[in-house]
Amino acid sequence: MPRVVIAPDKFKGTLTAAQVAQALERGMRSVITELDVAIVPVADGGDGTLAAAEHAGFEAVHLEASNPVGRRIGTRYVCRGTDAVIEMAEVSGLAMLGDALDPMNASSRGLGEVLAAALDAGSRTIVVGIGGSASTDGGAGMAEALGVRILDAGGSAAPAGGAGLSDAASLDLSGLHPGLADAEVLIACDVDNPLTGARGAAAVYGPQKGASDDQVDALDAALVHWADLVAQATGKDRREEPGAGAAGGVGFAALALLGASLRPGAGLLFEMVGLEQSLPGADLVITGEGALDEQTLHGKAPAAVAELAAAHGLPVVAVCGVNKLDEEGLHCLGVQRAYAVMDHARDLDEAMSNGAALLEQIGANLARDFLAQP
Repeated sequence: MPRVVIAPDKFKGTLTAAQVAQALERGMRSVITELDVAIVPVADGGDGTLAAAEHAGFEAVHLEASNPVGRRIGTRYVCRGTDAVIEMAEVSGLAMLGDALDPMNASSRGLGEVLAAALDAGSRTIVVGIGGSASTDGGAGMAEALGVRILDAGGSAAPAGGAGLSDAASLDLSGLHPGLADAEVLIACDVDNPLTGARGAAAVYGPQKGASDDQVDALDAALVHWADLVAQATGKDRREEPGAGAAGGVGFAALALLGASLRPGAGLLFEMVGLEQSLPGADLVITGEGALDEQTLHGKAPAAVAELAAAHGLPVVAVCGVNKLDEEGLHCLGVQRAYAVMDHARDLDEAMSNGAALLEQIGANLARDFLAQP
């Protein structure tokens, strides 16, 4: 009986990773009824991370926390035993602000509140996916929610957000959450930007969060000041470390104040969902995401799946909404062939609205091409 591992990322805006995998399985079984299928939805630390963990058996924990502009909202993290997974986009995400972006005042405080809740509940290995952040506050809001006091010259709390960092005069680390001493915080991070400068958090990511050129300059100066204060308080300067600029500087605060480690997002999530354990005995591995393009080649989940499968000597094919890679690109990705929904749809509207049925067709074709006996 052929064994297939289906490990896609989501098709953003249309189907979850699990829905993609289930549609492919239905199509494959229409051709080969006797089939051993392992469905392992994956993610790379951005949106879809919690869904992938839930499919692997993690349970949702619902709570209230602050959104990027301070409004209380319902959110969640997931846990399994003493392991937890948090997705920054679920509480401090850019998408939740719509057109009402607030680059100078948006805060990462909600992320810290969720982290604190997981620590209070006894979580001791916490994976934090930090994709899609709304703030450029150097992780100060997160740190405050975990007990760090950021004070102005008069001894009052400094204002929230990146702009507020300019008023910060001192840090008090004595109230840092005690659970951090016994916990391992792993930040799923796929960028190598430093905190400040031309490749820093404000310069590279500030504009997509709504910052004008003048605001980018002001935010970068505020982050320089913040990094100076943190270095004085901790005795170590982490601003130039790769990934310090991730999520508007959350990477920096996680490194410098929480004792966290930054790890490639896809690989970290694969460990949590047990992807490697599903591979032995497989005849084929299927991965994919909404669009296969140049970004896919640089640390996105399908590239990491293909690399892991190759290490086990397994053939890999990809499915996607649209394929923008040529043969050389697919070779670099490590897949033998790509199947695109758009190749089966009349237009984009049909691809978006009828994606599951079109993926079933692809699953049937894929089974004939790679698994059917001659």
